Amino acid sequence: MKDFRTLKVWEKSHQVTLDVYKVTADFPKDERFGLVSQLRRCAISVPSNIAEGCGRRGNGEFHKFLQIATGSANELEYQILLAKDLAYLPTGTFNDLNAKVIEVQKMLAGLIAKVDSERFKT
Repeated sequence: MKDFRTLKVWEKSHQVTLDVYKVTADFPKDERFGLVSQLRRCAISVPSNIAEGCGRRGNGEFHKFLQIATGSANELEYQILLAKDLAYLPTGTFNDLNAKVIEVQKMLAGLIAKVDSERFKT
């Protein structure tokens, strides 16, 4: 069992989640159960799946949860683009948040590669 709090990718994805909560607080009220809910759910999914994978037995299961986290990060990337295009996010806020999401995606890809290399050692 690994301590998820020691992983930089968990720390960064947790910060992205906090940022998503802050920026969506100002979205239109009629989006509360729509885009706000979706953004928050997929943002939460990234660090949650990293944490859950750390609690599982073996690198195979950890890999699976990292893949799920990656899918959620990709979903988040699209949803913040949609929020920008709907004029709910100013361009500067979008650029900041998007850069952080892309950084998390790259970190996840690196961690997946590392887990794979350890998983398939002979």
